[in-house]
Amino acid sequence: MATQKSKVSAKEAWGVREEGKDWKFDRRMAAHLYRRAGFGATSEALDAAVKMGMEKAVKGILNPGAGEGGVNLGAFEKETAELGAMAMNTGNVHNLGAWWLHRMLGTPDQLQEKLVLFWHGHFATSAAKVTNIRMMKQHDELLRKYAKGSFRKFVQAMSKDPAMLFWLDSTTNRKIRPNENYAREVMELFCLGEGNYTEKDIKEVARAFTGWEVRRKKFVFNKRQHDEGEKRILGKVGNFNGDDAVRIILDQKAGPRFIAKKLCRYFVAEEPELGDGVVEGLAKVIRKHDYEMGPVMERLLMSRVFYSGMSVGRRVKSPVEMAVGLLRSLRGSGSTTELDRALARLGQGLYYPPNVKGWDGGRTWINSSTLRGRANLVGKLLGEKGARFGMRRNRGLSRVAAGAGVDGAEGLVRWVYDLLLAVEPPGDVTKGLVKLAKGIKDGDERVRKVVHAVGTLPEFQLA
Repeated sequence: MATQKSKVSAKEAWGVREEGKDWKFDRRMAAHLYRRAGFGATSEALDAAVKMGMEKAVKGILNPGAGEGGVNLGAFEKETAELGAMAMNTGNVHNLGAWWLHRMLGTPDQLQEKLVLFWHGHFATSAAKVTNIRMMKQHDELLRKYAKGSFRKFVQAMSKDPAMLFWLDSTTNRKIRPNENYAREVMELFCLGEGNYTEKDIKEVARAFTGWEVRRKKFVFNKRQHDEGEKRILGKVGNFNGDDAVRIILDQKAGPRFIAKKLCRYFVAEEPELGDGVVEGLAKVIRKHDYEMGPVMERLLMSRVFYSGMSVGRRVKSPVEMAVGLLRSLRGSGSTTELDRALARLGQGLYYPPNVKGWDGGRTWINSSTLRGRANLVGKLLGEKGARFGMRRNRGLSRVAAGAGVDGAEGLVRWVYDLLLAVEPPGDVTKGLVKLAKGIKDGDERVRKVVHAVGTLPEFQLA
Protein backbone atom coordinates (compact mmCIF):
# COMPACT_ATOMS: atom_id res chain seq x y z
CA MET A 1 0.00 0.00 0.00
CA ALA A 2 1.30 3.44 -0.90
CA THR A 3 2.17 5.81 1.86
CA GLN A 4 1.25 9.45 1.66
CA LYS A 5 2.03 12.49 3.74
CA SER A 6 -0.82 13.23 6.12
CA LYS A 7 -0.44 16.95 5.56
CA VAL A 8 0.71 19.13 2.69
CA SER A 9 1.62 22.79 3.08
CA ALA A 10 -0.36 25.47 1.28
CA LYS A 11 2.76 26.31 -0.73
CA GLU A 12 3.18 22.82 -2.16
CA ALA A 13 -0.50 21.75 -2.23
CA TRP A 14 -1.20 22.38 -5.92
CA GLY A 15 2.11 21.23 -7.33
CA VAL A 16 2.06 18.05 -9.41
CA ARG A 17 2.30 14.88 -7.31
CA GLU A 18 5.39 12.98 -8.46
CA GLU A 19 6.32 9.41 -7.66
CA GLY A 20 9.22 8.94 -5.28
CA LYS A 21 10.34 7.20 -2.13
CA ASP A 22 7.33 8.38 -0.12
CA TRP A 23 4.60 7.97 -2.74
CA LYS A 24 3.61 5.67 -5.56
CA PHE A 25 0.61 5.71 -7.91
CA ASP A 26 -0.63 2.23 -7.07
CA ARG A 27 -4.07 0.58 -7.27
CA ARG A 28 -5.24 2.36 -4.12
CA MET A 29 -4.32 5.77 -5.50
CA ALA A 30 -5.84 4.92 -8.89
CA ALA A 31 -9.06 3.90 -7.14
CA HIS A 32 -9.02 7.21 -5.24
CA LEU A 33 -8.66 9.09 -8.53
CA TYR A 34 -11.57 7.25 -10.15
CA ARG A 35 -13.82 7.61 -7.10
CA ARG A 36 -13.32 11.38 -7.02
CA ALA A 37 -13.11 12.13 -10.74
CA GLY A 38 -15.97 9.73 -11.40
CA PHE A 39 -17.78 7.03 -9.49
CA GLY A 40 -15.35 4.12 -9.50
CA ALA A 41 -13.51 1.74 -11.78
CA THR A 42 -13.15 -1.96 -12.50
CA SER A 43 -10.08 -3.91 -11.49
CA GLU A 44 -8.91 -3.93 -15.11
CA ALA A 45 -9.24 -0.14 -15.37
CA LEU A 46 -7.23 0.32 -12.17
CA ASP A 47 -4.45 -1.92 -13.48
CA ALA A 48 -4.39 0.02 -16.75
CA ALA A 49 -4.21 3.34 -14.88
CA VAL A 50 -1.30 2.15 -12.73
CA LYS A 51 0.53 0.95 -15.82
CA MET A 52 0.20 4.29 -17.62
CA GLY A 53 0.99 6.40 -14.55
CA MET A 54 -0.88 9.19 -12.80
CA GLU A 55 -0.44 12.01 -15.33
CA LYS A 56 -1.53 9.94 -18.34
CA ALA A 57 -4.41 8.49 -16.33
CA VAL A 58 -5.67 11.98 -15.46
CA LYS A 59 -5.34 13.17 -19.04
CA GLY A 60 -7.32 10.12 -20.16
CA ILE A 61 -10.07 11.00 -17.69
CA LEU A 62 -10.12 14.61 -18.90
CA ASN A 63 -10.20 13.62 -22.58
CA PRO A 64 -11.73 10.15 -22.87
CA GLY A 65 -11.88 8.22 -26.11
CA ALA A 66 -13.01 4.71 -25.28
CA GLY A 67 -13.95 3.73 -21.76
CA GLU A 68 -13.96 0.44 -19.89
CA GLY A 69 -14.88 -2.43 -22.19
CA GLY A 70 -13.97 -0.31 -25.22
CA VAL A 71 -17.16 1.77 -25.08
CA ASN A 72 -16.99 4.51 -27.73
CA LEU A 73 -17.97 7.97 -26.48
CA GLY A 74 -19.67 9.00 -29.70
CA ALA A 75 -21.73 5.82 -29.90
CA PHE A 76 -22.65 6.14 -26.24
CA GLU A 77 -23.84 9.74 -26.71
CA LYS A 78 -25.99 8.71 -29.68
CA GLU A 79 -27.58 5.88 -27.70
CA THR A 80 -28.30 8.05 -24.65
CA ALA A 81 -29.73 10.84 -26.79
CA GLU A 82 -32.29 8.37 -28.12
CA LEU A 83 -33.09 7.16 -24.59
CA GLY A 84 -33.38 10.77 -23.44
CA ALA A 85 -35.92 11.50 -26.16
CA MET A 86 -37.93 8.47 -25.05
CA ALA A 87 -37.86 9.67 -21.44
CA MET A 88 -39.00 13.13 -22.57
CA ASN A 89 -41.96 11.66 -24.42
CA THR A 90 -43.29 10.13 -21.20
CA GLY A 91 -43.62 13.56 -19.58
CA ASN A 92 -42.46 12.04 -16.26
CA VAL A 93 -39.45 13.78 -14.71
CA HIS A 94 -38.63 10.64 -12.70
CA ASN A 95 -37.82 8.92 -16.00
CA LEU A 96 -35.26 11.66 -16.53
CA GLY A 97 -33.58 10.58 -13.29
CA ALA A 98 -33.45 6.97 -14.50
CA TRP A 99 -31.97 8.19 -17.81
CA TRP A 100 -29.24 10.12 -15.99
CA LEU A 101 -28.34 7.07 -13.91
CA HIS A 102 -27.98 5.11 -17.15
CA ARG A 103 -25.47 7.75 -18.28
CA MET A 104 -23.53 7.57 -15.02
CA LEU A 105 -23.30 3.80 -15.19
CA GLY A 106 -22.21 3.53 -18.80
CA THR A 107 -20.43 6.70 -19.85
CA PRO A 108 -16.76 6.62 -20.90
CA ASP A 109 -16.61 10.24 -19.64
CA GLN A 110 -17.06 9.80 -15.90
CA LEU A 111 -15.65 13.23 -15.06
CA GLN A 112 -18.32 14.99 -17.07
CA GLU A 113 -21.13 13.20 -15.22
CA LYS A 114 -19.43 13.80 -11.85
CA LEU A 115 -19.15 17.50 -12.64
CA VAL A 116 -22.77 17.60 -13.82
CA LEU A 117 -23.74 16.16 -10.43
CA PHE A 118 -21.59 18.79 -8.71
CA TRP A 119 -23.09 21.66 -10.71
CA HIS A 120 -26.60 20.21 -10.21
CA GLY A 121 -26.11 20.88 -6.50
CA HIS A 122 -24.47 24.25 -7.14
CA PHE A 123 -27.13 25.60 -9.51
CA ALA A 124 -29.82 23.70 -7.59
CA THR A 125 -33.14 23.63 -9.49
CA SER A 126 -35.89 21.18 -8.56
CA ALA A 127 -38.61 19.43 -10.54
CA ALA A 128 -40.74 19.67 -7.40
CA LYS A 129 -41.51 23.19 -8.63
CA VAL A 130 -40.35 23.11 -12.26
CA THR A 131 -42.68 20.29 -13.25
CA ASN A 132 -42.14 20.67 -17.00
CA ILE A 133 -39.85 17.84 -18.17
CA ARG A 134 -38.62 19.77 -21.22
CA MET A 135 -37.48 22.68 -19.09
CA MET A 136 -35.65 20.33 -16.73
CA LYS A 137 -34.04 18.49 -19.65
CA GLN A 138 -32.89 21.81 -21.10
CA HIS A 139 -31.45 22.70 -17.69
CA ASP A 140 -29.63 19.36 -17.62
CA GLU A 141 -28.19 19.96 -21.09
CA LEU A 142 -26.87 23.31 -19.90
CA LEU A 143 -25.13 21.68 -16.93
CA ARG A 144 -23.57 19.10 -19.24
CA LYS A 145 -22.52 21.61 -21.92
CA TYR A 146 -20.51 23.77 -19.54
CA ALA A 147 -19.49 21.20 -16.90
CA LYS A 148 -15.82 21.21 -17.97
CA GLY A 149 -15.90 24.54 -19.79
CA SER A 150 -16.01 28.27 -19.04
CA PHE A 151 -17.70 29.12 -15.74
CA ARG A 152 -18.16 32.67 -17.08
CA LYS A 153 -20.22 31.41 -20.02
CA PHE A 154 -21.91 28.94 -17.68
CA VAL A 155 -23.30 31.66 -15.40
CA GLN A 156 -24.31 33.81 -18.36
CA ALA A 157 -26.25 30.89 -19.84
CA MET A 158 -27.74 29.87 -16.48
CA SER A 159 -29.04 33.43 -16.03
CA LYS A 160 -31.23 32.84 -19.10
CA ASP A 161 -32.24 29.27 -18.27
CA PRO A 162 -36.08 28.98 -18.14
CA ALA A 163 -36.01 26.31 -15.41
CA MET A 164 -33.74 28.43 -13.21
CA LEU A 165 -35.82 31.58 -13.72
CA PHE A 166 -39.03 29.69 -13.00
CA TRP A 167 -37.46 28.09 -9.91
CA LEU A 168 -36.48 31.53 -8.55
CA ASP A 169 -39.74 33.29 -9.53
CA SER A 170 -38.00 35.45 -12.12
CA THR A 171 -40.07 34.54 -15.16
CA THR A 172 -41.41 38.09 -15.31
CA ASN A 173 -38.87 40.70 -14.24
CA ARG A 174 -40.24 44.19 -14.90
CA LYS A 175 -38.60 47.58 -14.41
CA ILE A 176 -41.44 48.87 -12.26
CA ARG A 177 -40.99 45.91 -9.88
CA PRO A 178 -37.61 44.16 -10.22
CA ASN A 179 -37.46 40.62 -8.85
CA GLU A 180 -34.51 40.24 -6.49
CA ASN A 181 -34.44 36.45 -6.13
CA TYR A 182 -32.03 35.63 -8.92
CA ALA A 183 -29.94 38.74 -8.22
CA ARG A 184 -29.41 37.53 -4.65
CA GLU A 185 -28.67 33.90 -5.51
CA VAL A 186 -26.28 34.66 -8.36
CA MET A 187 -24.08 36.44 -5.83
CA GLU A 188 -24.71 34.46 -2.64
CA LEU A 189 -24.94 30.87 -3.94
CA PHE A 190 -23.47 30.84 -7.43
CA CYS A 191 -20.52 33.23 -7.58
CA LEU A 192 -19.39 35.12 -4.46
CA GLY A 193 -20.78 33.82 -1.18
CA GLU A 194 -22.23 35.76 1.72
CA GLY A 195 -20.49 38.93 2.88
CA ASN A 196 -19.10 39.87 -0.52
CA TYR A 197 -21.96 42.13 -1.65
CA THR A 198 -24.52 44.49 -0.12
CA GLU A 199 -28.30 44.70 -0.17
CA LYS A 200 -27.86 47.71 -2.45
CA ASP A 201 -25.90 45.54 -4.88
CA ILE A 202 -28.78 43.06 -4.94
CA LYS A 203 -31.26 45.79 -5.86
CA GLU A 204 -28.99 47.14 -8.59
CA VAL A 205 -28.31 43.69 -10.07
CA ALA A 206 -32.07 43.03 -10.07
CA ARG A 207 -32.54 46.21 -12.11
CA ALA A 208 -29.92 44.95 -14.58
CA PHE A 209 -31.95 41.77 -15.09
CA THR A 210 -35.25 43.54 -15.77
CA GLY A 211 -36.82 42.53 -19.07
CA TRP A 212 -35.42 38.98 -18.77
CA GLU A 213 -38.56 36.85 -19.00
CA VAL A 214 -39.83 33.38 -19.87
CA ARG A 215 -42.58 32.95 -22.45
CA ARG A 216 -43.85 29.60 -23.68
CA LYS A 217 -41.08 27.89 -21.70
CA LYS A 218 -38.35 29.90 -23.49
CA PHE A 219 -36.19 32.84 -22.46
CA VAL A 220 -36.99 36.19 -24.07
CA PHE A 221 -35.64 39.70 -23.57
CA ASN A 222 -38.46 42.26 -23.24
CA LYS A 223 -36.72 45.52 -24.11
CA ARG A 224 -39.71 47.60 -23.03
CA GLN A 225 -39.43 46.22 -19.51
CA HIS A 226 -35.67 46.73 -19.15
CA ASP A 227 -34.50 49.49 -16.81
CA GLU A 228 -32.21 51.67 -18.92
CA GLY A 229 -31.11 53.81 -15.99
CA GLU A 230 -27.64 54.06 -14.50
CA LYS A 231 -26.77 51.35 -11.99
CA ARG A 232 -23.99 50.95 -9.40
CA ILE A 233 -22.93 47.32 -9.01
CA LEU A 234 -20.04 46.36 -6.73
CA GLY A 235 -18.40 49.74 -7.29
CA LYS A 236 -18.93 49.85 -11.06
CA VAL A 237 -21.29 52.43 -12.60
CA GLY A 238 -23.09 52.26 -15.93
CA ASN A 239 -26.26 51.39 -17.85
CA PHE A 240 -25.74 47.68 -17.20
CA ASN A 241 -27.81 44.70 -18.36
CA GLY A 242 -27.81 41.17 -16.97
CA ASP A 243 -24.75 40.06 -18.93
CA ASP A 244 -22.84 43.08 -17.61
CA ALA A 245 -23.92 42.27 -14.07
CA VAL A 246 -22.61 38.70 -14.34
CA ARG A 247 -19.30 39.93 -15.76
CA ILE A 248 -18.86 42.43 -12.92
CA ILE A 249 -19.74 39.82 -10.31
CA LEU A 250 -17.23 37.32 -11.66
CA ASP A 251 -14.51 39.97 -11.82
CA GLN A 252 -14.58 40.21 -8.01
CA LYS A 253 -11.64 38.69 -6.13
CA ALA A 254 -14.08 36.71 -4.01
CA GLY A 255 -15.35 34.78 -7.05
CA PRO A 256 -12.41 32.41 -7.63
CA ARG A 257 -12.07 31.85 -3.86
CA PHE A 258 -15.74 30.92 -3.59
CA ILE A 259 -15.59 28.40 -6.45
CA ALA A 260 -12.24 27.04 -5.24
CA LYS A 261 -13.69 26.33 -1.79
CA LYS A 262 -16.65 24.45 -3.27
CA LEU A 263 -14.40 22.42 -5.57
CA CYS A 264 -12.08 21.59 -2.67
CA ARG A 265 -14.97 20.41 -0.51
CA TYR A 266 -16.45 18.26 -3.27
CA PHE A 267 -13.32 16.81 -4.86
CA VAL A 268 -10.65 16.98 -2.14
CA ALA A 269 -11.93 16.97 1.46
CA GLU A 270 -15.01 17.76 3.50
CA GLU A 271 -13.56 17.29 6.97
CA PRO A 272 -11.44 18.79 8.20
CA GLU A 273 -11.84 21.72 5.82
CA LEU A 274 -8.71 22.69 3.94
CA GLY A 275 -7.15 25.90 5.22
CA ASP A 276 -7.57 29.30 3.59
CA GLY A 277 -4.05 29.13 2.20
CA VAL A 278 -4.75 25.86 0.35
CA VAL A 279 -8.06 27.16 -1.00
CA GLU A 280 -6.41 30.41 -2.14
CA GLY A 281 -3.85 28.32 -4.04
CA LEU A 282 -6.61 26.79 -6.16
CA ALA A 283 -8.26 30.21 -6.50
CA LYS A 284 -5.04 31.43 -8.14
CA VAL A 285 -5.30 28.59 -10.65
CA ILE A 286 -8.90 29.62 -11.41
CA ARG A 287 -7.83 33.24 -11.92
CA LYS A 288 -4.93 32.20 -14.15
CA HIS A 289 -7.28 30.27 -16.44
CA ASP A 290 -10.12 32.81 -16.18
CA TYR A 291 -12.63 30.29 -14.84
CA GLU A 292 -11.94 27.62 -17.49
CA MET A 293 -12.74 24.44 -15.57
CA GLY A 294 -10.78 21.95 -17.69
CA PRO A 295 -7.31 23.21 -16.71
CA VAL A 296 -8.49 23.73 -13.12
CA MET A 297 -9.65 20.12 -12.83
CA GLU A 298 -6.42 18.88 -14.39
CA ARG A 299 -4.38 20.74 -11.76
CA LEU A 300 -6.66 19.49 -8.98
CA LEU A 301 -6.52 15.83 -10.03
CA MET A 302 -2.72 15.87 -10.37
CA SER A 303 -2.00 17.79 -7.19
CA ARG A 304 -0.04 16.79 -4.11
CA VAL A 305 -2.94 17.62 -1.82
CA PHE A 306 -5.35 15.43 -3.81
CA TYR A 307 -3.21 12.33 -3.21
CA SER A 308 -2.32 13.17 0.40
CA GLY A 309 -3.80 12.07 3.70
CA MET A 310 -5.67 15.39 3.68
CA SER A 311 -7.85 14.00 0.87
CA VAL A 312 -7.98 10.19 0.81
CA GLY A 313 -11.02 9.00 2.77
CA ARG A 314 -11.98 12.56 3.73
CA ARG A 315 -15.39 12.64 2.06
CA VAL A 316 -18.67 10.87 2.76
CA LYS A 317 -20.13 9.25 -0.34
CA SER A 318 -23.46 10.65 -1.40
CA PRO A 319 -26.16 8.02 -2.12
CA VAL A 320 -25.56 8.42 -5.87
CA GLU A 321 -21.79 8.05 -5.49
CA MET A 322 -22.25 4.99 -3.29
CA ALA A 323 -24.66 3.13 -5.57
CA VAL A 324 -23.21 4.06 -8.96
CA GLY A 325 -19.67 3.47 -7.67
CA LEU A 326 -20.56 -0.02 -6.48
CA LEU A 327 -22.13 -0.98 -9.80
CA ARG A 328 -19.42 0.53 -11.99
CA SER A 329 -16.65 -1.17 -10.00
CA LEU A 330 -18.31 -4.58 -10.46
CA ARG A 331 -19.50 -4.05 -14.05
CA GLY A 332 -23.03 -4.09 -12.69
CA SER A 333 -26.32 -2.99 -14.21
CA GLY A 334 -30.01 -3.23 -13.38
CA SER A 335 -33.19 -1.18 -13.25
CA THR A 336 -32.25 2.50 -13.13
CA THR A 337 -35.91 3.35 -12.52
CA GLU A 338 -35.87 1.37 -9.28
CA LEU A 339 -32.46 2.80 -8.39
CA ASP A 340 -33.73 6.36 -8.89
CA ARG A 341 -36.57 5.68 -6.44
CA ALA A 342 -34.21 4.11 -3.90
CA LEU A 343 -31.84 7.07 -4.05
CA ALA A 344 -34.72 9.47 -3.46
CA ARG A 345 -35.59 7.53 -0.29
CA LEU A 346 -31.98 7.99 0.84
CA GLY A 347 -32.25 11.76 0.32
CA GLN A 348 -30.74 12.30 -3.14
CA GLY A 349 -33.46 12.22 -5.74
CA LEU A 350 -31.95 13.38 -9.02
CA TYR A 351 -33.55 16.64 -10.23
CA TYR A 352 -34.99 17.06 -6.72
CA PRO A 353 -32.44 18.95 -4.59
CA PRO A 354 -34.06 19.99 -1.29
CA ASN A 355 -33.70 23.77 -1.69
CA VAL A 356 -31.78 26.53 -3.48
CA LYS A 357 -28.60 25.57 -1.60
CA GLY A 358 -28.67 22.02 -2.94
CA TRP A 359 -27.64 19.08 -0.78
CA ASP A 360 -25.59 19.84 2.33
CA GLY A 361 -23.57 16.64 1.88
CA GLY A 362 -20.93 15.43 4.32
CA ARG A 363 -22.20 13.97 7.58
CA THR A 364 -25.78 14.96 6.75
CA TRP A 365 -25.93 11.88 4.53
CA ILE A 366 -25.37 9.63 7.53
CA ASN A 367 -27.72 8.71 10.37
CA SER A 368 -29.09 5.46 11.80
CA SER A 369 -31.91 5.37 9.26
CA THR A 370 -29.85 6.14 6.15
CA LEU A 371 -27.07 3.71 7.18
CA ARG A 372 -29.63 0.94 7.35
CA GLY A 373 -31.11 2.10 4.05
CA ARG A 374 -27.69 2.16 2.40
CA ALA A 375 -26.93 -1.39 3.53
CA ASN A 376 -30.31 -2.55 2.26
CA LEU A 377 -29.71 -0.86 -1.09
CA VAL A 378 -26.33 -2.58 -1.46
CA GLY A 379 -28.02 -5.92 -0.83
CA LYS A 380 -30.72 -5.14 -3.35
CA LEU A 381 -28.26 -4.06 -6.03
CA LEU A 382 -26.28 -7.26 -5.57
CA GLY A 383 -29.21 -9.65 -5.44
CA GLU A 384 -32.26 -8.14 -7.11
CA LYS A 385 -33.90 -9.90 -10.03
CA GLY A 386 -32.49 -8.50 -13.26
CA ALA A 387 -29.17 -7.43 -11.72
CA ARG A 388 -26.30 -8.27 -14.04
CA PHE A 389 -22.56 -8.24 -13.50
CA GLY A 390 -19.75 -8.60 -16.00
CA MET A 391 -19.56 -8.58 -19.76
CA ARG A 392 -22.30 -10.09 -21.96
CA ARG A 393 -20.63 -13.46 -22.37
CA ASN A 394 -19.08 -13.55 -18.93
CA ARG A 395 -21.95 -12.89 -16.50
CA GLY A 396 -21.87 -13.35 -12.74
CA LEU A 397 -19.98 -11.91 -9.79
CA SER A 398 -17.67 -14.92 -9.51
CA ARG A 399 -16.68 -14.53 -13.17
CA VAL A 400 -16.00 -10.82 -12.65
CA ALA A 401 -13.70 -11.75 -9.76
CA ALA A 402 -12.04 -14.57 -11.72
CA GLY A 403 -11.48 -12.23 -14.67
CA ALA A 404 -9.58 -9.92 -12.32
CA GLY A 405 -7.33 -12.80 -11.27
CA VAL A 406 -8.85 -13.18 -7.79
CA ASP A 407 -7.66 -16.33 -6.02
CA GLY A 408 -8.69 -17.58 -2.59
CA ALA A 409 -10.64 -15.99 0.26
CA GLU A 410 -7.85 -13.55 1.19
CA GLY A 411 -7.50 -12.51 -2.43
CA LEU A 412 -11.25 -11.94 -2.72
CA VAL A 413 -11.34 -9.67 0.33
CA ARG A 414 -8.30 -7.72 -0.90
CA TRP A 415 -9.90 -7.30 -4.33
CA VAL A 416 -13.12 -5.93 -2.82
CA TYR A 417 -11.13 -3.57 -0.60
CA ASP A 418 -9.17 -2.24 -3.59
CA LEU A 419 -12.35 -1.56 -5.55
CA LEU A 420 -14.63 -0.16 -2.88
CA LEU A 421 -12.72 1.21 0.12
CA ALA A 422 -10.66 4.36 0.56
CA VAL A 423 -9.88 3.45 4.17
CA GLU A 424 -9.02 -0.09 5.25
CA PRO A 425 -11.00 -1.53 8.20
CA PRO A 426 -9.35 -3.02 11.32
CA GLY A 427 -7.61 -6.38 11.08
CA ASP A 428 -10.28 -8.28 12.99
CA VAL A 429 -12.87 -7.17 10.44
CA THR A 430 -10.67 -8.46 7.64
CA LYS A 431 -10.25 -11.79 9.41
CA GLY A 432 -14.03 -12.05 9.78
CA LEU A 433 -14.55 -11.38 6.08
CA VAL A 434 -11.97 -14.00 5.11
CA LYS A 435 -13.71 -16.52 7.39
CA LEU A 436 -17.06 -15.62 5.79
CA ALA A 437 -15.64 -16.20 2.30
CA LYS A 438 -14.14 -19.56 3.24
CA GLY A 439 -17.50 -20.79 4.54
CA ILE A 440 -19.42 -20.31 1.28
CA LYS A 441 -19.04 -22.83 -1.54
CA ASP A 442 -21.10 -21.21 -4.32
CA GLY A 443 -18.89 -18.74 -6.23
CA ASP A 444 -21.45 -16.02 -6.97
CA GLU A 445 -22.91 -16.24 -3.48
CA ARG A 446 -19.43 -15.99 -1.93
CA VAL A 447 -18.62 -12.77 -3.77
CA ARG A 448 -22.08 -11.34 -3.13
CA LYS A 449 -21.90 -12.01 0.61
CA VAL A 450 -18.42 -10.50 0.95
CA VAL A 451 -19.31 -7.39 -1.06
CA HIS A 452 -22.54 -6.96 0.90
CA ALA A 453 -20.68 -7.30 4.20
CA VAL A 454 -18.14 -4.69 3.08
CA GLY A 455 -21.06 -2.48 2.02
CA THR A 456 -22.30 -2.40 5.62
CA LEU A 457 -18.98 -1.16 7.06
CA PRO A 458 -18.44 2.44 8.21
CA GLU A 459 -15.37 2.57 5.96
CA PHE A 460 -17.54 1.91 2.89
CA GLN A 461 -19.27 5.26 3.42
CA LEU A 462 -16.02 7.15 2.85
CA ALA A 463 -14.46 8.19 -0.45
